[in-house]
Amino acid sequence: MAPSVKPFGVTMNTFCRRLFTVCVFLCALRGYAAIPSARAGSPKYIRVLIMQGLPSLGLKVSGAYQIQDAKSRQVLYRGRDIKATVTQAKGRIWLGPKGCDTDRLLLSASDNNVILNGRRFRGDALIIKEKDNTFSVVNYIGLEDYVKGVLYHEVSHYWPQEALKAQAVASRTFAFYQAQENAAKDFDVTCDFYSQMYGGRAAERYRTSFAVEVTKGEILVYEGKVFPAYFHATCAGHTEDASLLWDTDLPVLKGVVCNFCKDSPHFKWHYVVSLKGLQEALKKSGYVFTQITSITVLGRDMSGRVTNVRISDQLHSADVAAKDLRSVIGPKLLRSTNFKIGISGDDAVFEGFGWGHGVGLCQWGAYFMAKEGYTYQEILQFYYPGSTRTLAEENQ
Repeated sequence: MAPSVKPFGVTMNTFCRRLFTVCVFLCALRGYAAIPSARAGSPKYIRVLIMQGLPSLGLKVSGAYQIQDAKSRQVLYRGRDIKATVTQAKGRIWLGPKGCDTDRLLLSASDNNVILNGRRFRGDALIIKEKDNTFSVVNYIGLEDYVKGVLYHEVSHYWPQEALKAQAVASRTFAFYQAQENAAKDFDVTCDFYSQMYGGRAAERYRTSFAVEVTKGEILVYEGKVFPAYFHATCAGHTEDASLLWDTDLPVLKGVVCNFCKDSPHFKWHYVVSLKGLQEALKKSGYVFTQITSITVLGRDMSGRVTNVRISDQLHSADVAAKDLRSVIGPKLLRSTNFKIGISGDDAVFEGFGWGHGVGLCQWGAYFMAKEGYTYQEILQFYYPGSTRTLAEENQ
């Protein structure tokens, strides 16, 4: 149903009762009217891009809610229980039949129970009408609740607690860093593997939430500064130097020898792609080949990962960075840049090791370290040598 605002009654008793209800409601909202300015970029809160490119959006709140123009801070609707479809027309955002003359709405719920397209989230939702008339949704979520919504998707909730704690600190640190770096943008992180997998309230589990609670507020710093605490599934023997992938040249992210993940289910992998399919994928990235005849590894870095490959057809050759080749093929298919490659008939055959970019915490390495009795503090110190733990509130 469409949101509505009911007027006060005419009797004094009715007026008092409703005034009391409004006051209680406003207290429950905990000052949400100031959220866009107070929360954006604040390390206590994370802004997660949870949806984008949507032609419409279904929203539902059971309980008290408030909807305001995120730009002017004007409260547009306030009440209890809403179920509506968000659409756009004539330059406005529409909640069912109600039009809102803005391109940004902030939805707040007093019980942190917002359902968007059937998915349940804590915190608040910023609904943005983009220039192409699609919708993006940014979830404003407390740092600790965000980490609770991340852990289940990053590691198994059945893993040893010390491994879960290590992941909690790494995830919190990464998010904290991104919040500082992206303060001027609409969001800090995305909800996919390009940032961290985030599933909202539905992704919370007791054991992962417990790991978040017992490490509450803990982040990692290097020489007093927060750094991007990257992590990945399996390094397969040696973590990667972050400077070879990104503009991040720090001793704490230079890579270490890891002998703990050798029994990971992702330690070794095999992938076959047709040469025709590879040519089509490369073409979309600007590399044009008539008929691939050879693919040669040109070099490897200190961790054993491939740096560049040379791809040739009958007329020319092109050198492609291994990290770009992985993006072209797909990071879930070409699981890492630590591979051997050959051509068999009409196919390119990859024999590889590890899963992920290889920088920072090796998740399966942390799992086996925890199984051997290492504490989460020791795990973090191993994968981020020279780092120290501190509290997030001390780095705001």
